[in-house]
Amino acid sequence: MLRKLLAGFYVLVFVAACTLFPARHSDQQAKELGFERAVIPGNGFWHVVYRNRLSAPAGVLHVYLEGDGSPWIRERWISSDPGPRKPLMLQLMALDSAASLYLGRPCYHGFSDQGPCQPALWTYGRYSTPVIEAMAQALDVIVREQGYRHCVLIGYSGGGAIAMLLAERVPNVLAVVTIAGNLDPDEWARYHEYSPLSTSLNPARRQPLPAGIVQLHVAAENDDVVPPEIAKAAVRHQRNAEFRVIPDYDHVCCWNDLWPSVLEDLTEKIENKVQSSRIDQR
Repeated sequence: MLRKLLAGFYVLVFVAACTLFPARHSDQQAKELGFERAVIPGNGFWHVVYRNRLSAPAGVLHVYLEGDGSPWIRERWISSDPGPRKPLMLQLMALDSAASLYLGRPCYHGFSDQGPCQPALWTYGRYSTPVIEAMAQALDVIVREQGYRHCVLIGYSGGGAIAMLLAERVPNVLAVVTIAGNLDPDEWARYHEYSPLSTSLNPARRQPLPAGIVQLHVAAENDDVVPPEIAKAAVRHQRNAEFRVIPDYDHVCCWNDLWPSVLEDLTEKIENKVQSSRIDQR
């Protein structure tokens, strides 16, 4: 009996520790990378953001959107802090020479007990209308205050779904880039035999984004978290969208190595698009 009680106690300690670390870890990593931390309101929620120290008034802002983090602990307990334990997008943003911002989701980064937060917003409703509207409003605050003209939305894993859904609501989006993006959450849940994300929006079931938005979707050949076939099928009905599968990569490896070349290619695609638009306007 005592052994069972102790085992239960250690599980609770493990879960409590796991839920405390994500926010602190992200803050520490951002600080080490030289990013500034801020907290931005959005539709009644609070959003942690990290910015690099570059400024480009009236220019383009790169917006980095992290994956789903840890909504569940061991797929059994709902996490009290769903933030990422290994925030890949902070690492990628550190390789970006453009003015960039890491935009946190509502209820993440230690704010899960604030305002209207509830577990549904990071479990079954992680891509729901309240989440997307809150992030769109927070981004609008930043863009207006800093005077940026355009945004590039860059999403990893579940952040890819967020990027696609935000692009419908955020004005002046030049491009959307997804990395191992979960672009069809319904199919993804069926593939893993998970419960459906019943209150989430699904970008694969939405109208295509405007053709004027450049889209680059990069998947990994050996990804067993978001298999490339799921993203490829979702991209088919988009316009002006390019889909690439990177050989030998998986869901987490080795995006840091590839990222500088992706950014160079993205810059070239945007410049070509802008030049093409100028020619069409003559």
